[in-house]
Amino acid sequence: MLVKLIVISVYALMIIIIGIVGMRKTKSFNDFFLGGGNVGPWMTAFSYGTAYFSAVLFIGFAGKIGWGFGYSGMWIALFNALVGVLLVWGVFGWRIKKMSTEYGVSTMSEFLEKRYNSKNFKLMASIVIFIFMIPYSAAVFMGLSYLFTSSFGIDYWVALVFMGGFTATYIILGGYKSMAMIDMIFGIIMTVGVVVLFFSTIDKGGGIANISDSLAAINDKLVAPVGPPGIWPLLSLVFLTSVAPFAMPQLVQKFYAIKDKRSVKIGMFASTFFAMLIGGVAYFMGSTTRVLITPEANPNSFDAGKPLFDRLMPELLTNVIPDSLSVLILLLILSASMSTLAALVLISSSSFTKDFYAGYIKKDMSDKGLTRMMRIMSGVFVFLAVILAYVELDVIVEILGISWGAIGSFFLGPFVWGLFSKKVNRLGGLSAAILGLAVCLTLYFIGLNVDIQPRPWYFSSPGAGTIGMLVSLVVNPVFSLFGKKA
Repeated sequence: MLVKLIVISVYALMIIIIGIVGMRKTKSFNDFFLGGGNVGPWMTAFSYGTAYFSAVLFIGFAGKIGWGFGYSGMWIALFNALVGVLLVWGVFGWRIKKMSTEYGVSTMSEFLEKRYNSKNFKLMASIVIFIFMIPYSAAVFMGLSYLFTSSFGIDYWVALVFMGGFTATYIILGGYKSMAMIDMIFGIIMTVGVVVLFFSTIDKGGGIANISDSLAAINDKLVAPVGPPGIWPLLSLVFLTSVAPFAMPQLVQKFYAIKDKRSVKIGMFASTFFAMLIGGVAYFMGSTTRVLITPEANPNSFDAGKPLFDRLMPELLTNVIPDSLSVLILLLILSASMSTLAALVLISSSSFTKDFYAGYIKKDMSDKGLTRMMRIMSGVFVFLAVILAYVELDVIVEILGISWGAIGSFFLGPFVWGLFSKKVNRLGGLSAAILGLAVCLTLYFIGLNVDIQPRPWYFSSPGAGTIGMLVSLVVNPVFSLFGKKA
């Protein structure tokens, strides 16, 4: 315990020092939000990967999906890497950077305003980002707090307050400058950590063959290409987590900040390898919870024999990893989550500060005023996310699903078509955003009030998000046929 406390303290001190260094290098709003738009390939690659994967993956997704789907959950990791990373970088990366320069924009909301010639579009986009990034951040805070509770035996709310204060301090100090510098370290820690995690899990389970036999004895579908829940729930999870990154503001921002075309090519391969490794190990570990976590040995992870999904992975991490290496795994989850939180906080605070406040309330705001307001709103956003995490409204997968689903449903059609086609127009873009979001939220809230067991896949948050994103993609070009040319 003492060793853990010492290492975590040194880790926290390192981040604060880097935050101070970043603050000294931050001279403008562009520095604070985009690192000056001149970030190299390796920093961007690690920044993208660590923003993509967080405690939400290791604690929430790996636990619930691994338990329910078994080995087939690793399809999600494969498509995340090939579609959510490789395809995004290869097809969109440089185009996004060029677009941001040509339009003179630094946020996705500004792009939608200029591409579709609609100030209302920017207003709606900024509101959607701010609202739905809060539950996403809350899910990350929940995952981290569960891990700290399991590792240190402290109360959930204490861990939550500590992580909230630490995150706010780190971001308020240096913004993207700090984040880009520290993400390289985060990425290295995560890479080493998951390798240790993988081999420790195999050792604890008596080898892959023994783990597979044990899973098959429970349910042979746990080792089949499609797990027990069936093909449609699996496809909705694959689609949501792999396609949403094409229009997730915190991931798109990484390309606004990248230096040049060469950096995009180098970063593409580095981030794809990183995603394959991180996602593959996380979902594999999740599947082993069926074998390594039981109600008899781990009563805190079950309620009347039913698994508490968000508690499975913290329990597994505590039991599988040797004490001598446990602090490394703690740093793994902490590193993944800190980067994700940093990206979410920056995007959300910028949506309020630059897109809403400076765009509609105080239009003559100075650069210094923008940076100061960004710092204030970063603190406010963290506070709201911590409050929501304290309430523990739902399991992490559901919270993340509706956050990604809603944001993806609003932005996917307008952003993707806006980048690649000159034929889509304001009617198509606005209709895609509004209808996509409306379909996603309607399905989800109907599902909350429908007493059908098991609940149909399209009423779950991943299912509702998947359908909403498909609607958004289809509506833009179709409705654009009836609108004025852009």
